[in-house]
Amino acid sequence: MTDAIPREADFDLAPNLLDGAKELNLTTRDCDLGYWLTAVAQGTLAGRAATGHAETAPTPEFMRKPGPLREALILELGWRSIAEERAARSLSYFVADAPGVPEMEFFATQVLDEARHAMVFRNHLVELGVPADELHATIAELSAEYVADVLTPIEEFVVRTVRDEGDFVGAVAAFTIVVEGVLAPAAELSERKWDRLDPAAGEIARGAGIDEIRHLTVGSSIVREHLIKHPEYRSRVLEIVTAGRKLWDEVPVLKYVLRRENLFQEGMQEHLDLLDGYEVFPGRKLLDTSPMERYDIAEHWTDEMSEARLRYMNLEEAIAILATGK
Repeated sequence: MTDAIPREADFDLAPNLLDGAKELNLTTRDCDLGYWLTAVAQGTLAGRAATGHAETAPTPEFMRKPGPLREALILELGWRSIAEERAARSLSYFVADAPGVPEMEFFATQVLDEARHAMVFRNHLVELGVPADELHATIAELSAEYVADVLTPIEEFVVRTVRDEGDFVGAVAAFTIVVEGVLAPAAELSERKWDRLDPAAGEIARGAGIDEIRHLTVGSSIVREHLIKHPEYRSRVLEIVTAGRKLWDEVPVLKYVLRRENLFQEGMQEHLDLLDGYEVFPGRKLLDTSPMERYDIAEHWTDEMSEARLRYMNLEEAIAILATGK
């Protein structure tokens, strides 16, 4: 890396997703197309553009052998690849309906980010031994129920707002506050879970997390600036947050998280030596956590991060609405 790469885009120096999303404030003016072409393409992605990880980050041979740990990662990355693909398609409407060039350029870069995430998640399945000529069919089969139960309702919520209702800022709020704001902490947990078990998967998650910091902070700034200029729009944002909270109460996310985490739980018991002493966060060893506890950790991080971003947007009254378990 060189001094020209800002810290938040430096693969080695950028904060983790939770800290970055809570503490950094970036706008469309900071993250224009020129920023992406230099800071991201030549910074975050240097040496990792094609696979999402450095050549020196290995996938251990045991991750290529059939078993619960491999199955857990295949499910996780398969589902995430489809989620990112659907996000890229949805965000194309943001590019088309952007009110100005700064917004258009930023969301054009986010479409590319999400499409790249889908690619590297998908291609790591090949590194895990999924035949390349069966990759798309494999992902479609293992994600069919997840798409129908979780992704389609979420996608329809966002697309309806931007395409059918013509509410660009409302769609940014829906995507930033509800969709990415809830999914991002699970992505942070993914990086920490796989760090020792599959360093390549850990780096893939790390790179995606660096991008998500940018998505969350710039999206938040768009909503914040619009509310400063149009304070009467506050009631509309709160309406969207309320609808988003209702949506997340209805989609069976826990069902799928526990399916994946139960497999991970079984699989990590086969590698006690590798994980001995490893802490998923300070003071808590990964081996001592349960599937439900890991879900609860992500839920806690969701609340923590959402509260920070909502305060930045001057939407304190939305904190109680969006808080998980409320």
